Amino acid sequence: MIAILDRYIGRRLLLGAAVVTGVLVSLMTLVVLVDALRDFGKGGFGLAELVEYVLLSQPRRLYEVFPVVALVGSLVGLSTLAIHSELIALRAAGISVARIVSAALKTGLLLVVAVVLLGELVVPITESRALEGRAKALATGLQTRQSGLWLRDGNDFINLGEVLPNRTLLRVTLYDFQDVGRPCNGSPGNCGSDRRLQAMIYAERARLEKHRWSLDRVRVSRLTDSGVKTETHDSLAWPSRLTPEVIAAFAVRPEALSLLQLHRYIEHLAKHGQETGRYRLAFWQRVMLPFAVAVMVLLATPFVFQHARSGGMTGRLFIGVLLGLGFLMANRSFGYLGLIYGVPPWLGAMLPIAVFFALSLWLLRRAG
Repeated sequence: MIAILDRYIGRRLLLGAAVVTGVLVSLMTLVVLVDALRDFGKGGFGLAELVEYVLLSQPRRLYEVFPVVALVGSLVGLSTLAIHSELIALRAAGISVARIVSAALKTGLLLVVAVVLLGELVVPITESRALEGRAKALATGLQTRQSGLWLRDGNDFINLGEVLPNRTLLRVTLYDFQDVGRPCNGSPGNCGSDRRLQAMIYAERARLEKHRWSLDRVRVSRLTDSGVKTETHDSLAWPSRLTPEVIAAFAVRPEALSLLQLHRYIEHLAKHGQETGRYRLAFWQRVMLPFAVAVMVLLATPFVFQHARSGGMTGRLFIGVLLGLGFLMANRSFGYLGLIYGVPPWLGAMLPIAVFFALSLWLLRRAG
């Protein structure tokens, strides 16, 4: 009886979550499409690139709203039981509220596993490809390799090892080419020019100061007729036409990293003296998100029991959507307000979940 009850309630909840997922993904696809249409036709951002970007962006957005999926999906599943008086029959058969809530939470564990797999295995891959594909299409001449980011600036070819969040560049290598006239070989049509490498410049860091780039700890290797001449500089001006917007497109974003990658990147930023608050908050919000999904499933149950006799699915769904949106807003607001006022990121990520958990327990006590 117990196993049958768990499976029966679980199927209803999973079906409800699947329906809500389909609706939300459809809406988010439309929103992302409208936003991306602003860049349609620019550079190499054509129809294929547009469709690829929109599709690859959906896993990350689904991951962010997954607590709403859990809450509204649980409301849909349990409300179907209430509408058909199945909850009343279960109570009349002697099955307690706690037992039904337990069956719902067991299904909630499946949703928790699903969101963990989505966030750790799917989102880092799809989000990275979406951001990289759009940036490469909009900024022609950019290439990404395992060796870093390659781009062209006039006659120079540039390799960037890393772009930090404040747009500082690490491990910058410049290959300076000059045009060299080519002999005509007896025919004017054969005249032309070749490019020859004249210098290679390596800098440990590049900083943007007052719209001008500056290279730090620089080694310059110049090719001369007598060989290679090397010189070093503590600082060197870099008259590049690279804009901050192009560089920012390739900065590491927390939503494109897994938990382990976030942890390592936070340590890396701290080593280079960078601000880590935003990334620490993203790390703790990822840690807490599975607990948020479980709390949303728990929060859905008291609304169904309080109105099991009267049905009212529309009203419950409306309340569920409001609560889900309220949680998303509180989760974002508490976290960033915490960063402003010096609250530890783990506390800013945990506080909204704790508040909604207390609310669900209070409502369950009233419903029981």
